[in-house]
Amino acid sequence: MKILIAGGAGYIGSALIPKLLERGYDIDVIDLLWFGNQLPPEVKVIQKDIFELHEDELKEYEQVMFLAGLSNDPMAEFSPAKNFIFNAASPSYLAYIAKRAGVKKFIYASSCSVYGYTVNELYDETAPAVSNYPYGISKLQGEEGVLGMADKNFSVICFRKGTVSGYSPRMRLDLIVNTMFKTALQSGQITVNNPSIWRPILSIEDAVSGYIRAIESSESITGVFNLSSGNYTVGEVADLVKEAVEKNLGKQVKLNIKNVKDFRNYKVTNEKAITTLSFKPKHDVSAILDNLIVNMDKFKDFDNPAFYNIQMFKQLN
Repeated sequence: MKILIAGGAGYIGSALIPKLLERGYDIDVIDLLWFGNQLPPEVKVIQKDIFELHEDELKEYEQVMFLAGLSNDPMAEFSPAKNFIFNAASPSYLAYIAKRAGVKKFIYASSCSVYGYTVNELYDETAPAVSNYPYGISKLQGEEGVLGMADKNFSVICFRKGTVSGYSPRMRLDLIVNTMFKTALQSGQITVNNPSIWRPILSIEDAVSGYIRAIESSESITGVFNLSSGNYTVGEVADLVKEAVEKNLGKQVKLNIKNVKDFRNYKVTNEKAITTLSFKPKHDVSAILDNLIVNMDKFKDFDNPAFYNIQMFKQLN
């Protein structure tokens, strides 16, 4: 099977694509390469904007996956206009030309950020999505844009992912577990702005598994699916990072607990993905930390701007 992955040279794609190659898939990538290219050399990489793609260029693909766009709140708030173009208009355009080209399945990377504030309840995919922040709003618009094109010949799967963390060849240190791990090593201290707020965390290994399940699912399946490895308070994540660094690396870590108000608070259930896609998360925060420790020599230059999306985005804009 031949698959086109938009944004495939990014954080998730760089971990996912080697696994897809192992399974015998033929993968092409379209990516602006803002963060370089750490993909295997046999992967064809097309360096251009999605809006420059034409319908005829997609006729050879059975599936198209959208991992592109702006990937977090800081990038969205730095440039709200580009956020809505890249996260809402871009996937909608790609899905539109993919459907016209005869592509059978479209997979869209959304985010649990669409939920905004969940009032201390476990949210499933039918719960209200009411984010008031540019990033969450744009991801929801992207979902609506691509799902509106689904029919019996064009299936659409949208993953509302928790905050992904863990090691990838295209490394990021601006994600909750990765950030806390880095600051614990760099300064011996973790600052927690609000220990009580909830976040669904998704290990990059479970994210890869989820995307494989989507690719290999029945073409009759269309819909939105939450994807996480588990729900944690930010304070609990800090405790787990402190424990792992002290136990495995012998470095003492202090916690600096604050109480900064944050309206982004959500926890989700994976039951639909488990039941419908056979997604079974296996990697909790402790496993993410094991993964980071094993690979830490590969990202020990903590000041490298390539590890921080907002730093690279500001340089490019």
